[in-house]
Amino acid sequence: MLTDEQIADYLRSTNVDFRELEESHHRLDVELQELLKNHFLTPQEEILKKQIQKEKLGKKDRMAELSRHYRSTQVNLTQP
Repeated sequence: MLTDEQIADYLRSTNVDFRELEESHHRLDVELQELLKNHFLTPQEEILKKQIQKEKLGKKDRMAELSRHYRSTQVNLTQP
């Protein structure tokens, strides 16, 4: 059975949607880390932080969905 990392590696190299989601998730993570460097966040920055976190989570959920789908198709192919 493939590990999560092996599936991610495969999808990264073969699935444009997965790759774009992962790149976008990474960009959002960098943006969030930059924002969190501030010791104090203004109310607008707090809103931005929540928006970034929500968007990151949505992208992570979609990547997990693609991974689950790939895993299920592989399991179905190997079962008699």
